[in-house]
Amino acid sequence: MILDLFAGPGGWSRALQVLGRRDVGLEWDPWACKTRAAAGQLTIQTDVAAYPAWPFAGRTHGLIASPPCQAWSMAGKRLGLLDQPLVHQAVTDLAAGQDTREKLLTACRDERSLLAAEPMRYLYALHQVGEPDWVAMEEVPDVLPLWQQYAAILRRWGFSVWTGILNSADYGVPQTRRRAILLASRVRTAQPPAPTHARVHEPDSLFGPGRARWVSMAEALGWGATDRPVPTVCAGGGPGGGPEPFPSGSRKTLSDARERGTWKPQSTLILQSRREGAGWAARHGTRDNRPADAPAPTFTAEAHRWSWSLRSNNQANATIRRAGEPAGTLFFGHRANECTWVAEPASPTPQDADAAVVPEPIRITAREAGILQTFPADYPWAGNKGQQFSQIGNAVPPLLAGHLLAPHLGAHLNPDDFTLAA
Repeated sequence: MILDLFAGPGGWSRALQVLGRRDVGLEWDPWACKTRAAAGQLTIQTDVAAYPAWPFAGRTHGLIASPPCQAWSMAGKRLGLLDQPLVHQAVTDLAAGQDTREKLLTACRDERSLLAAEPMRYLYALHQVGEPDWVAMEEVPDVLPLWQQYAAILRRWGFSVWTGILNSADYGVPQTRRRAILLASRVRTAQPPAPTHARVHEPDSLFGPGRARWVSMAEALGWGATDRPVPTVCAGGGPGGGPEPFPSGSRKTLSDARERGTWKPQSTLILQSRREGAGWAARHGTRDNRPADAPAPTFTAEAHRWSWSLRSNNQANATIRRAGEPAGTLFFGHRANECTWVAEPASPTPQDADAAVVPEPIRITAREAGILQTFPADYPWAGNKGQQFSQIGNAVPPLLAGHLLAPHLGAHLNPDDFTLAA
């Protein structure tokens, strides 16, 4: 079998399905387990830290692990960085067959920190019977030193190991998501997959095949290659399950109206002068002059005047990328981490800058976020909006996972098999 620790909603599993394989996932979150079940993936609903490793000994071909990243992520409090010495100690002890997790956990600032040491507990048990043949692990970039510790141990056990940081956009994912990767094998030289994409298109040459330009959000979502699409108007809601800005079914109604040329604004927002101030009001408009009972604004027939971008969160230093570019790293978890589509004049003019009708920001949908993670448009996300967004933000992009796994499986990866927008 292929054992998938912290399997989540199935990023690795989706890649294996495309490659004609299956894994057994260990996952505790009930909504991620429901998503996996609906996607046809095998799952044991359990706490990885509490489940015994011995049942898998003698039957495991490959091991996959993506420990929860909240303790280490830029989106969280990053207490895992303070706990690093304790995690390194846990890995050292587990690699020697000594379980000191309970003692070390009492000293941790974040109880999730030690989850990054759990793969070693399974690896030690499997190593006693000469398994697994290969290992693939993924985490946020700050975990790279820990992966390097794993690598030193695995090399002593006879593995070829590679560790490093990979950018998902270099492998066709419409998102510049950087991750620390560990690849190990007993039967082949471990090395990263060759990038297929680059920031700028690279033609074929005498030195090898070229690379396509990074995939943009617009292309992935089926908007075309332009950076001036009108995003799907939808009942977005927020990760916390907040009120929907548009009533159910309005997406198709507004789309049809735009095509017929009868699209009329229900209300508008005024973009304040850039010369008079900065901040959210200047960039995204204001509700100050809008009646409390006014309907949510739609878009005018002058939508071609607007250039759409995705704002990664509500914080002042949020990453903002035009639709004609890949997204920044998608992460969710609380209101400050909401991703929204925001509009600006496509070709600023004095009139645009002073008093232009600007569409209101629109929250990204789970379907759109899933596509930007390279899940198919009809992936069966379970739970409310908050539960769905949490799964999506924590998942491994299946297309990246496919590139990492294909060499271990002796399988050919066809990126076209990872269909995105329907």
